[in-house]
Amino acid sequence: MENQDINEESINNQEENNVQNDTASQDNVTAAPSPEELLAEEKDRYIRLYAEFENYKKRTSKEKMEFFQYANQEMMVSMLGVLDDFERALKEIAKNGNPTDLQGVELIYQKFKNKLTEKGLQTMEVRAGDSFNVDFHEAITQIPAPSEDLKGKIVDVIETGYTLNDKVIRFAKVVTGN
Repeated sequence: MENQDINEESINNQEENNVQNDTASQDNVTAAPSPEELLAEEKDRYIRLYAEFENYKKRTSKEKMEFFQYANQEMMVSMLGVLDDFERALKEIAKNGNPTDLQGVELIYQKFKNKLTEKGLQTMEVRAGDSFNVDFHEAITQIPAPSEDLKGKIVDVIETGYTLNDKVIRFAKVVTGN
C-alpha cells in the first residue's frame, strides 16, 4: 500500500510537471515575435541607421566646407599688419612725399588689398557717429562726447576691423563718446 501511495504521488508530480511544461511552452510560443514583427523591427533599425548616416555625411561635408573657408585665416591675420603699414605709408607719403612715389605705393597697396579680398577678406565699414556694437567693435577708450548726439556712439576709429567670410577676424578699435 505504501508503494502504491508513493507511485501515485510520483505520477501526480509528473503530471503536474507536464502541465507546467505545457503551459510554459505555450507561453514561449506566444512570446516569440512573428516574422512581420521581426521585419518591422529590422526595417526600423535600417531606417534609423540610414538617417544617422545621412546626418553624418551632412555634418562632415559642412565641417569640410568650413575648414576650407577658414583654412587661410592665420595667414590673413598676419597680413593685416602689412596692410596697416601700407595705409600708414600712404598717409605719410601723401603729406610730404613725391606724387609719383605715392602712385607706385598706391598701386602696390591696391593689388595687395585686391588679392586679400579675392580670398574673402572684407573691411568693416565703421565711421564716426555709428552706434557702438560689441559684436564688431572694440572700445579702446571713452572720451567726453563733443556733442550730445555722439554719447554712446563712436567718436573716432583707431584701427580698421576685418571679416573673413562673414566671421570677424579683427575687431575695429574705436573711441566712444561718454
